[in-house]
Amino acid sequence: MPLPIEALEAALLQLPTSERARLLDRVVASLDADAARERAWDDLAARRDVEIDPSADVPGRDALDRLRTEIG
Repeated sequence: MPLPIEALEAALLQLPTSERARLLDRVVASLDADAARERAWDDLAARRDVEIDPSADVPGRDALDRLRTEIG
């Protein structure tokens, strides 16, 4: 079971400075990894957005009619 944040904080503050710094580096690195992943998704979405051909847009009603025809 995870420790409550207050208990975790109290335990961490008892660590030597060098250990707290090492742990802080690891926590910050984990946040940076999330940011890198978010940037990668944003880049992918931007590339795909550029690839969309606006002339290929189909109104929703037409799309549903086509699907109904194809499905039977």
